[in-house]
Formats: sequence, C-alpha cells, structure tokens
Amino acid sequence: IINWCPRCQTALSDLEVEHHEISGRLYHLRYPFKEGDRFVIVATTRPETMMGDTAVAVHPEDDRYHGDVGKQIILPVIGREIPVVGDPYVDREFGTGCLKITPAHDFNDFEIGLKHGLEQVKVIDEEGRMSKYAGPYHGMDRFDCRERIVEDFKREGILLKTEDYHHKVGHCYRCKTIVEPNLSLQWFVRTKPLAQTAIQAVRTGQTRIVPELWEKTYYEWMENIKDWCISRQIWWGHRIPAWYCEACGEVIVAKKEPHSCSKCRSNQLRQETDVLDTWFSSALWPFSTMGWPGKTPELKVFYPTSVLVTGFDILFFWVARMMMMGLKFMGDVPFKDVYIHGLVRDEKGEKYSKTRGNVVDPLELIERFGADALRFTLAALTMPGSDLKLSESRTEGYRHFANKIWNASRFALMNLEALIPDETAGKRPPEELNLPDQWIRRRLNETIRSVRKALDEYKFNEACHVLYQFIWHEFCDWYLEMAKLYLYRERDSKRQDSTRRTLVEVLDAILRLLHPFMPFITEEIWQRLPVQKENESIMVSEFPKPDPRYDDQRVEDEMAWVIEVVNGLRNIRGEMNLPPSEQISVHLRTKSDEAVKRLRGQDDFIQFLASVKELNIGQNIEKPLYSAYAVVRDVEIFVPMDRARMEEEAKRLQKEILKIEKESAFVMKKLSNEQFLSKAPPEVVQEVREKAGEFLSQREKLEGSLVKIREMLD
Repeated sequence: IINWCPRCQTALSDLEVEHHEISGRLYHLRYPFKEGDRFVIVATTRPETMMGDTAVAVHPEDDRYHGDVGKQIILPVIGREIPVVGDPYVDREFGTGCLKITPAHDFNDFEIGLKHGLEQVKVIDEEGRMSKYAGPYHGMDRFDCRERIVEDFKREGILLKTEDYHHKVGHCYRCKTIVEPNLSLQWFVRTKPLAQTAIQAVRTGQTRIVPELWEKTYYEWMENIKDWCISRQIWWGHRIPAWYCEACGEVIVAKKEPHSCSKCRSNQLRQETDVLDTWFSSALWPFSTMGWPGKTPELKVFYPTSVLVTGFDILFFWVARMMMMGLKFMGDVPFKDVYIHGLVRDEKGEKYSKTRGNVVDPLELIERFGADALRFTLAALTMPGSDLKLSESRTEGYRHFANKIWNASRFALMNLEALIPDETAGKRPPEELNLPDQWIRRRLNETIRSVRKALDEYKFNEACHVLYQFIWHEFCDWYLEMAKLYLYRERDSKRQDSTRRTLVEVLDAILRLLHPFMPFITEEIWQRLPVQKENESIMVSEFPKPDPRYDDQRVEDEMAWVIEVVNGLRNIRGEMNLPPSEQISVHLRTKSDEAVKRLRGQDDFIQFLASVKELNIGQNIEKPLYSAYAVVRDVEIFVPMDRARMEEEAKRLQKEILKIEKESAFVMKKLSNEQFLSKAPPEVVQEVREKAGEFLSQREKLEGSLVKIREMLD
C-alpha cells in the first residue's frame, strides 16, 4: 500500500505527504451480524471506503465482544460477509471498540489484513473514482460518493449518528490534493538495515549533528523508518533500471541495459517506465557528482566532505538518505558535521506568507543595504536551534557597520601609502612596540580565538558579535584614535613605522576574519593593502591564528586603566555639557606612587584622547573650589569649572527636565487610557511604552547631572 496523488497521478513517499488538520465528520454505522438481530457499531471518517471493508476488528480482551470473534457480519449495501477478528491494535476506549478494516485504503488496516490473511478490495481507483467493487457507486468521485452514501445510509437506517471531528489528513506536497492510500505495484527500498548503519554513525560520532537537539529527532525517525517507495509516475527523473521479459515475465535489474532475458534468453524486453524518486537521486549526490562509481581524484578529495549546511525541513528527505546511501555505497559517512539552521521569519517571528503580505525580496534588501550587510545580518541573527527574525533595522545597522569598516580602511590606506610590504612584518618583538600597538594585537589574539571557537561550534551569531565589538569599539573607537597621535604628532620615524606596521597587519587580519561574513567589501579592501600576498584572493588566504607573543595580560590591564580614565573624563564632559572641541584642564590625584608613574607614562594619550590642554598628576593635588568630579579605581579626577557656568548649566538642566516631564505626562496619559490599549495595534502600544521608558531614562540622567552640579555649588 502506498500514498497516491489522484491529481499528480503518482506515488508519494511518506515524507512527501503533508498532514493538515481539517474539520470533518465522524459517522457511526450499524453492521448487522449474519445470525440473529444483533449488530456492531463502527465509526469512520470515510464511509465511502465501507465497500472495501473485509473485517471488523475488536480487542481480544474486550469483554463486550467476548465470543464474537470468528462470527460473520453482513456488509451493508454490498451484502458481502466479513469476519470479526481479534487484534490488540484496536483501542478499546475509542468509540464502541469496533474498528472497520479496509486493507486496500488504510496503512494500519493493511498491516492488520496481512496478519489475519484478509482479502484486499480496492474500491477507489488511481483517479480518485469509485471502482467496480463499489457497486451502485461505481464511477463516482470519492467525495461525491461520500455525500451520496451518507444520504443512502440515513434512508436505510444504517447511519446511527454523526458528530464533528477534527483530524489530520494527508495532502500531496505538490498540489495539496488529499492523498489516497492505495494498493499499487511499486518499487521500494528496504530501509531498516540501511537506517541501523546510519544511526550507529551518529551515535559513535562519525557524523555530528548541530545543534545536538536534532539528534533525538534523527534517531526517532530512523528507528521507526518504513520501507521507502522510490518509484514515481512522472516525466522527469532517473528511469528505474529494471526490465520485464514479455516472454516469461522475469524481472531483471541491471547496471547496464540487458539484451536478453537471463531466464529464458528472449530478447523481448520492456524497460520500466517509472522514474526514481527525486530524493533517491539526491541521496547519491555526495559521491555521484564526483565521478562515482569510478575512483576519481575528486572523489578522493571531496568525499567525505567536512560539513553540510541545511534546513531542518529536509533532515529526513535528504540528509538521512544521503547518510544511508553514502554508508552503503562508499563505506563511509558523506559528511563529518551536519549543521541545521532555522527558518528565516519576519521581525515579529511570523512565517513569510503572500497572504500576510510580509514577504521580503532579498534582492530588494541587497539593493537598499548591500549584499554584505544582508549576509552579515543573517549570520548575526542565526542562533543554534532557533529561527531567525529578519529585521530591516538590523540590516540597516550592519550597513553602517560596513561603512565604518570602509572609512576605517580608507584612513589606514591614506597613512600607509609610503609603506613597503615587508617579509619581516609581524615578527618584531612586542617590547619594541608602543602600548596601543601591543594592546590591539593582544585584543586581536582574543578576537581570533573567540571567532575560531564560535565557528567550530557553528555559533555564527557569536562570531559576528565578537567581530562587531572588536572592529567598532576597540579597533575603530580606540586604536585608530590612539594611532593618530603617532601618525600625526610623533617625530620618531621608527615609532611611526611601528604604528603603520601594526595598523596594516591588524587590518589584514580583520579583513580575513570578516571575509566569510562580508566577502565583497573585504576582498575589495584587501586587494589594496600593502602586505605580502601569497594568494590572489582573500578567499583562499590563510585564516588568522593568534600570536602568543602578544598574550601579555599586563598590557591589557595597563590599557584598560588608561581607557577608564579617558572615559571618566568623557563622562564629565557629557554631564557638564562641555563640547569635545573645548580644551579642558584636568587634575588627577592618587595616593599610589605606581599609579602616578603609570599615569605620567601615558599622559600623552590621556591629553590627546580627552582634549586636555593642561594635565596635572600627583599625590598632593588640592581639590579646586569648583570642579566636576569622578573616581576611576584609585584615581580622583577633577575638572575645574567656572561657578557662573555651572549655574547656567543647572538652569539648562532644569528646563530640560520640565520639558521631559511634560512629554512624559502626555505619553503616560495614553498608556492609562483603556480604549487606546485595547484598540490600538499592539506594535503602536509597544512603541508608546518604549517611548515612556526612554523619557524615564532621560529624566534620571538629567536629574543625576543636576544633583552633581548642586553638590559642587554648595
């Protein structure tokens, strides 16, 4: 018995049948015993198959039918005698505990029929019409027959009652027609022995499925696998290599076309017209595309391959079958890792659908944001075991990231024009480098390790996050700013050259790390870098490895200390509304001799990065009468302020707070309105709630700044 599509006129494998829940009817029918006036009641959703019933089954331990097993029942309409059989498959709790058995039109009934040697009566043909065995309903469409037969049953008293019933029904994956289980002569693959080998390959680690949660699903399906119907009655596909002898009926399966029958030597041979299931042909793909069955160089290099990236929806259609075929014909798994990604959904988590109107054309996104930005977005949102919510705002954000990389690279290239590619590049001892150069190489090491680990574990989102943070917040925000001090103000040419070398080497590593996620922009920039290139394309260049010489934790601690001091000064600027262009005086007070030494060693960075015109560092510095104040570790920061200016700033903050309070009150009034909350679209309500949160945050910051100023004025 197979799944048959009456519209496509072809057999379907179990996986090609989509089960959708429908609202149907459950019909309770009376089947009379041959002797006496007793009857049994059977319930069915498909009364049109009743003419194909060849038994009624009851549970052998069901006391209600004790002694009825073996008795005969008269099939209504047709008048054929059918037996009552006992079978433990019957659910005693469902309905009356009686199950009509139609071996030709139900998979479970087919198995029960084989067990009890029941006749198989096919009452629905390949076109979905009632066959000659359907008696007076011969030639009718199966669904028209259902309506007609229900009316007849009502009239004749066979139909006891009907009730609403929700159940899942198989549909053709191509045309969505309701599939008909049907008897048919088809070609099958005995999959049990193949599946056992494929199960063992995953259990022993020959193949790893990532995320691991999909292994359980894989095992469940493979352990309960059924024989696979591989013949299809369609025009396109690999023709099944089987021939029928017209003389004696022998079936010949051969690698090459036979010229005569192996049994009777007749040359009257006819080849099978059915073709192989597309998924059968696809299951051979890992080795058939490499010249198999020949032992080709390509097969030797590319089988098995390292990783297969695929969606969960074809785990059984394709992945499991490639595993079975590869182990059978090649004696080895086709791939070492199977990475299963989620589905791409819209930003609300809804499936893309034309009816919802939320379908996004990726070509339009590429036109607006660039291919690299879209590619990086998809990778950054890909979390193992989860679907990803594609957001235009995220894609736009990563376009800004691409622009940031481009502009940073332009800055670097402008300052590398005089640099000559050097074979000794990257081999200089760390102690010859200044602190920022050592620090960025140390941070690059950590980035390389994190990205490699994330890629090894198929955590693409983590790799993207690490790269984004390093490139934007460490390389661009800090290192490039510090490099300007040496490139523009340093008179020592050796120190300038050291910074240039570090700049180009770190940028080279960044581009190679980023290339899998942003291939176009990285290739374009890399081609312009003045570095020794062993390959013509970044695509085939070596992926970066960490350099342990730059793993000095003290360098990172030293730089973190400088960054915290600069951030402390920048925070004061923000709180006191001091523009970045305004040069300020700063006093740094600390009780530690070591801290004084470290601060004075990096005073040029602090002055340059924080726009400081005068920097005093010491242990006995007096606090200015009016000053903004902050503490970083064991360092007190004082920025002298003019009292009149502080009073003006206090007034400005008060005005800002009043403005925020007014706007916040308007928003809170909306949120207290029940009609707005119940009638406005959820996304609009959420937007207003977010606005209220923003106002609260802004107000807290402004009030905090105002409190600090008042403390200074007191």
